[in-house]
Amino acid sequence: MTRFDGPLPLSESLDAVARRIRRVDLREIDRVRTIWRDGVDPVLAGRCRPEVVKDRVLIVTVPSNAFAARVAADRVAILALYDELGSGAPTAIRTVIATPDDPLRAPPNPSPGAD
Repeated sequence: MTRFDGPLPLSESLDAVARRIRRVDLREIDRVRTIWRDGVDPVLAGRCRPEVVKDRVLIVTVPSNAFAARVAADRVAILALYDELGSGAPTAIRTVIATPDDPLRAPPNPSPGAD
């Protein structure tokens, strides 16, 4: 059993977290999201979020199984968009269903003027 001496300093906690996560190039994530936003169907672009390319697999958060099926159906076209990344381009897609509190799960905003 260990004795609790109070909270760790923030810097110590952040160092521990940093050691646990894989280094990710934020510019790469930004590029992945830009390609997604500019290239995929607008419905997918607005409701699904690419997170990262890990081991050449594009991880995409989706709001439901229906969107996961849509991403799977469009897989070939989506992967072709990422060819410009060269050797870092994803060769597969994995979808992850958003958690209930994720904004992706909220219904889309209605179109202006729709009543």
